[in-house]
Amino acid sequence: MGIEFTRRDFLKLASSAGLGIFISPRLTSAVFKTQAEKKSATKVDIVVVENGSPAEMVQRAVSGIGGMSRFVKQGDVVVVKPNMSWDRLPKFGATTHPEVVAEVVRLCLEAGAKKVKVFDRTLNEPRRCYRHTGIQKAVKAVGGDVFFMYKRNYVKVPIPKGIRIKSWEVYRDVLEADVLINVPVVKHHGLTRVSMGIKNLMGFLGQNRGRLHRHFDQKIVDIATVLKPQLTILDATRVLLRNGPQGGNLQDVKWFHTIVVGTDMVATDSYGANFFGFQGSELGYLREAHARGLGEIDLTKLIIRKINLDKLNSAEARG
Repeated sequence: MGIEFTRRDFLKLASSAGLGIFISPRLTSAVFKTQAEKKSATKVDIVVVENGSPAEMVQRAVSGIGGMSRFVKQGDVVVVKPNMSWDRLPKFGATTHPEVVAEVVRLCLEAGAKKVKVFDRTLNEPRRCYRHTGIQKAVKAVGGDVFFMYKRNYVKVPIPKGIRIKSWEVYRDVLEADVLINVPVVKHHGLTRVSMGIKNLMGFLGQNRGRLHRHFDQKIVDIATVLKPQLTILDATRVLLRNGPQGGNLQDVKWFHTIVVGTDMVATDSYGANFFGFQGSELGYLREAHARGLGEIDLTKLIIRKINLDKLNSAEARG
């Protein structure tokens, strides 16, 4: 898988660069009732849940990957990153479903998080985006902290493994969080063909992001070498299949009623390519990320657990 650039390594670099940033995200092991449960859950790479309400699918998927307590500990500060870049209602599939985001926040607080922060650098006017996506209201209703991003809070971060870029501005709250959970919507994008987890990291970045578009596959992977979510939750409840990333026509949206959860952001994005009928290896940025050791692109090498709630509920009703 290659040498991983850890947050401890980054802390040393940031300190030597005089950035004065406190960085504490960690990947923690789960607490399970039995050793058998622990062994079973840690073997699963991706959990896919279908045909339930957004909240129920998130619950089942996170439980299947080991539970939120595997990632969030008592007193943690968690950043949850949805896509709310566009002034669109949830039905258009351009932004993360508000019920998905709210359930992730609720699970974090239930696991003992001291604070759960939700924000995004939007492309349309922020207040309209936060309101019309439904995310602001939904997150506040479960006790999350939703706020707008300000220029003064960006910090220039070194990217020692960068090929095209060697530093970039990142929002300070991301760097200071204990846990990072990425919750992108799966949708079409003219630049990358599909926008999912790794593309969603752009919402943490300052500066002129248009400068990333040339040689994008390499540059977004440069960013991914220093921003590594502990958990990626793909919202495929409804998928914008054409005319992304903004959309606006319901004819371009297909409801898949699916949530995908994984700890490997490359593998999770690779699975997400299935919704468009192709493999992760057909996406340039995923080939680049895999080549640099950031994750697995070949789904045949992974243990994937699928749960169909329609069938499960029917079986429970009969039993």
